[in-house]
Amino acid sequence: MDQQALLEYRYRAVREVPAGSQIGEVAARYGTSRQSVHTWRQRFKQEGMPGLADRSRRPRTSPTRLPAEVEALICKMRRRHPRWGTQRIAYELGACDLERVPGRATVHRVLARNGLVVTQQQEHKLTYRRWQREAPMHVWQLDLVGGMPLADGRECKTVTGIDDHSRFWVIAAVVAVPSGRAVCTAFTAAMRRYGVPFEVLSDNGKQFTGRHIRPQPVEVLFERVCRENGITRRPTKPRSPTTTGKIERFHKALRRKLLDHVAPFESMAAAQEAIDAWVHTYNHTQPS
Repeated sequence: MDQQALLEYRYRAVREVPAGSQIGEVAARYGTSRQSVHTWRQRFKQEGMPGLADRSRRPRTSPTRLPAEVEALICKMRRRHPRWGTQRIAYELGACDLERVPGRATVHRVLARNGLVVTQQQEHKLTYRRWQREAPMHVWQLDLVGGMPLADGRECKTVTGIDDHSRFWVIAAVVAVPSGRAVCTAFTAAMRRYGVPFEVLSDNGKQFTGRHIRPQPVEVLFERVCRENGITRRPTKPRSPTTTGKIERFHKALRRKLLDHVAPFESMAAAQEAIDAWVHTYNHTQPS
């Protein structure tokens, strides 16, 4: 219905009431409510035909609307740090002495409104269930990650470990050779610093288990360390990377936020120093 037809429609309804029709009957006949007919009559008395036109329902004030300067700050953070997500931006805003700190959903709406979010479609349906232990020190996830080049052409690996419940990095040791002894040295150092976990979860690499050694399975050093400390070692199932998904995500973050920007390193000592600084920031100043 165009604007002129709408005005005439409401005008006929308004004229029927003074002519003797009950307001309830008029409302039912015109497919509206009694309150609407009352409103049309009042506006017609005060303004004539223009008073019957639709009016904006936008509130006169918006006390919860995000201030323009805060929206500009969100966009500035995103442009300066393209890898920051909504959680990190909301966390950083909390340190900016704002009267009202926006949440992640608000930050996302601002980024989307300003064209700073690229919507990604899920390519496949997730078929695994997430799990997490009830408290810290119940399970540590352990692994090895490569991709740490040195200036002399060598490539180091890092022994990594994370607490399953708290997501706290407990191990991040750069090693020249990813041997079983190097893994155990890093593991025992972490236990001296943080305590002994109830269980450890790792893949079936030769550094962690000897059960696949042929012709006869043997107990490797890592399994011996676990046995002597009363730690239950839980291996992952073959071809099941999602079982250690938490530590895999941390490897991805480590590569994306550090290694892609500062490698290659001058030496193993320089690599370890950079890793230690990044892990400290992750454990103590990153949003949880």
